[in-house]
Amino acid sequence: MTRDILVVGAISAEAQAAVTGVVKGLEAAFNAKDPVALGEQFTEHASWTNARGTRLDGREAIVEFSAPAMKSFLQDSFARYDVLKMLEIAPGVIAVNVAQTPTDGAGIPVHGPQGATLYVIVEQVDGWHIAAGQNMAVEPPSAA
Repeated sequence: MTRDILVVGAISAEAQAAVTGVVKGLEAAFNAKDPVALGEQFTEHASWTNARGTRLDGREAIVEFSAPAMKSFLQDSFARYDVLKMLEIAPGVIAVNVAQTPTDGAGIPVHGPQGATLYVIVEQVDGWHIAAGQNMAVEPPSAA
């Protein structure tokens, strides 16, 4: 599914592509169950709160938590991440709203809790990375 991205502020096309790349890199790492690749999307001192409400401080803690989680309760979980909005907070600092849709291993959407995620993605010397974020599980709308 392709969604229009609401862009607020003077975010260049290059920065939009880089920020979207971070989100897609996170998606790919999650779906591949690769905690190291997932951690590479974060800054060294990132602050991340997952959908279970656990706050993780620093890339190392994010990787350490993700490795066993991906081998246990997340092993059969897959998702598609769609950027909905980018808000320029300051030059090189962009807040990003992302919708997470549960999928099967082939990327086909399935019924289940969705995610509403906010990332603060910052430009650093080595590229764009997530500095802070929070994920919230959202029950799918009921069929009416």
